[in-house]
Amino acid sequence: MTTIKEIARLSGVSRGTVDRVLNNRDGVSEETAERVRTIAKQLGYKPNKAGVALAAQKNKYLIGIIVFSRKNPFFDKVIEGFLERAEELAFFGCEVTVKRVAYHPEAQMSAIEACLDEGVHGIIITPYNDTKVCDKLNEIIDKGIPVITVNSDAENVRRIAYVGSDYYNSGAAAGALMQLMTHDKVNIGVILGDRNILCHSKREAGFIDRLCEDARFDIVSVKENYDDDLKSYDIVSEMLKTHPEINGLYFTAAGVYGGCKAIQESGIGRDIRVITHDDVPTTIDMLDKGIITATICQDPMWQGARSLELMFNYLSSPEEMQIRGYYYAELNIKIRETK
Repeated sequence: MTTIKEIARLSGVSRGTVDRVLNNRDGVSEETAERVRTIAKQLGYKPNKAGVALAAQKNKYLIGIIVFSRKNPFFDKVIEGFLERAEELAFFGCEVTVKRVAYHPEAQMSAIEACLDEGVHGIIITPYNDTKVCDKLNEIIDKGIPVITVNSDAENVRRIAYVGSDYYNSGAAAGALMQLMTHDKVNIGVILGDRNILCHSKREAGFIDRLCEDARFDIVSVKENYDDDLKSYDIVSEMLKTHPEINGLYFTAAGVYGGCKAIQESGIGRDIRVITHDDVPTTIDMLDKGIITATICQDPMWQGARSLELMFNYLSSPEEMQIRGYYYAELNIKIRETK
């Protein structure tokens, strides 16, 4: 097994210098650090796990977590995944600070600043796909604070990884379910969360692309509910009144319960095929009642746990990380009989 002593000898530096480089500490010139890292990689150096734990305990890594507000109960499970993994990593020096913010770029900017004020070493964020937010994330990345996006990605952000669902494929799966679960002519209303949330717009694109060449299907109305149940209730009520021909509805995100209440009150619930995402309690309730036909789930606890694990490993042993750009959650489909 390669040791720090061997790396030091071949690099022409002290063992203390090698230790500082491999543990990503200051006090070594970039030229020397690069030489040490190159030799360590060539020798296939693997750090002693107990040593990594001790180093991490000394360093203490604070990781900022920014996700969307309590209006979207899906994120309760994502946070549960974060906190469960944080408890496991606490021995190794991992701490987290969690912010839940509204669907608004300024709210995210404020949360990012709050994390920086607390001295975080890395940020995990469900980003609002807005130029100001993306520019801010790239700014902190340039300052040496790594970013991982979770559950939804953002365009042109130089994050180290995205952890979540393949949303275009998820939307296409919803389109395939609509094809399988209907016959004859189908007129569809689509209820988005927010087009500035990349996962919502990608689901919409995947769904529409799947159905666009099938003459049985027409998309007659598309509205945004901003993941708000009250707004969703109003949108679906108006949609069903304006387009009585609608016999299919697709919800790309939250606000499902409010929309389903509108379907129930219309008196035509069982004549409409409804495809949704996730298995929050209110969605499962509507699945039980036969209002929702099927829901596509994406393992939110895994998303929280995996993204925190990746960030901690990146911070504590960056030279060991062979990180991929995308980590996709496994999709599974629930109907009333299989939930």
